[in-house]
Amino acid sequence: MLSNLQSIGAIVLPIAIVLGLIVYSFRTLREYERGVVFLLGRFWKLKGPGLVIVVPVIQQMVRVDLRTRVLDVPPQDVISRDNVSVKVNAVVYFRVMDAERAIIQVEDFNMATSQLAQTTLRSILGQHELDQMLAEREKLNDEIRALLDDQTDAWGIKVSNVELKHVDLNDSMVRAIAKQAEAERIRRAKIIDAEGELQASQKLFEAGEVLAQQPFAMQLRYLGTLQNIAGERSSTIVFPLPVDLLGSLRGTAKPSPAE
Repeated sequence: MLSNLQSIGAIVLPIAIVLGLIVYSFRTLREYERGVVFLLGRFWKLKGPGLVIVVPVIQQMVRVDLRTRVLDVPPQDVISRDNVSVKVNAVVYFRVMDAERAIIQVEDFNMATSQLAQTTLRSILGQHELDQMLAEREKLNDEIRALLDDQTDAWGIKVSNVELKHVDLNDSMVRAIAKQAEAERIRRAKIIDAEGELQASQKLFEAGEVLAQQPFAMQLRYLGTLQNIAGERSSTIVFPLPVDLLGSLRGTAKPSPAE
């Protein structure tokens, strides 16, 4: 009986091992996945998507996801060109374009891209002033993306987009910027007021030239002013008189030489 069990086990065990190896040899790769296959430690070929056969022991396969990845760059301490200390964080969008290079050329392309993004962020922003960080984000995003894309090209990685998320300032710098903005608003208000005075003076000058050409028009202007004053119910009313009228009155009031 014991010998029969041993003989059965000797037959079943190799069959089970062979079946297990066959089942393990079949891999399924999704549409967005590729398999980097190594044959005895050497790169052999890329496989996928779909059903892939990998010979156990002799071949090894590393899965690579080709979808766009989102990398959150932690806040970085940056000193701007005008010596202002700020904290800046960003988000990087990248994807693997060449699975072979992403596995062979760098140990961990996710970690490598993250570290490179942090150093690049500090390097690029340190070359610009604070006002540029706050007002020219699109330009800075393009600079950082272009530099990252160039440096990660050797790893088979394509950086598609970089976005600066937050530029955090300390309280003293926030107050300084608020004072600067208030002073700028006051300056603009004074300029607008001065421009208004200039335009008003030009119009008054033109109106004076028109009235000077027609004496009767000046008298009508006086009458209109009197009507406005009377409508205000003022206790004291000053009657403006034309200068030529005053001159004529003085002429009539002056005694003649015969007298």
